[in-house]
Amino acid sequence: MVKVDFHVHSIASKDSLSKGEKLVARARELGLGKLILTDHNTIGGALELQERYPDFVIVGEEILTTKGEILAVFVKEELPKGIEPLEAFKRLKDQGAFISLSHPYAHMRHGWTEAEMEEYLPWLDAIEIANARNLPEMNRSAAHFAADHGLYGTAGSDAHGVPELGAMGLELPDFQNAEELREAVRFAKVFGKVSSPFVRFYSRSAVFLKALDRRLHIMGTSKKS
Repeated sequence: MVKVDFHVHSIASKDSLSKGEKLVARARELGLGKLILTDHNTIGGALELQERYPDFVIVGEEILTTKGEILAVFVKEELPKGIEPLEAFKRLKDQGAFISLSHPYAHMRHGWTEAEMEEYLPWLDAIEIANARNLPEMNRSAAHFAADHGLYGTAGSDAHGVPELGAMGLELPDFQNAEELREAVRFAKVFGKVSSPFVRFYSRSAVFLKALDRRLHIMGTSKKS
């Protein structure tokens, strides 16, 4: 059995400053069996880190569709932001990715409605039933929906800062690819607890600092010209 956090962001996401090396080090300190990177609308950072840690890092992506966010694992080809859900599901299925949905019921964070989840049920391997940045009642609602519809669940910290890593996740049999993961989630158990609301500082400060850095860069370029 291994412990895995299924929802982690790195500096490759617009709202995180977490460097990949620090995430790997912290994951190992916590005893996590793997590190799944699910950056917003990109797999670039995950691919780069996987080259250095091929037996530890798994490439994932959190994809913002026109309705909600998809949480995909074992992604080979990056999907763009703003894609239609059905197109996203088809492209992920074609590349053999494991398909989950990010934070259902968290409608202020690109979550999913019950009607939408029921519509896309045939495409799903799981939904996120435990997200450390969710309110507890959101996680309970997602877990109930999964149970009522014969779906398995993923769990993760939704970490945007290194200290958040491992706040929630799954303990499940070890797996090496998407097909093995589909089997492993059948025996998974959620671990961890909801994070403090103050963890949002990591994502908000990252957005501010990256915007400031871009502004200073533009100002510096204009002065040189």
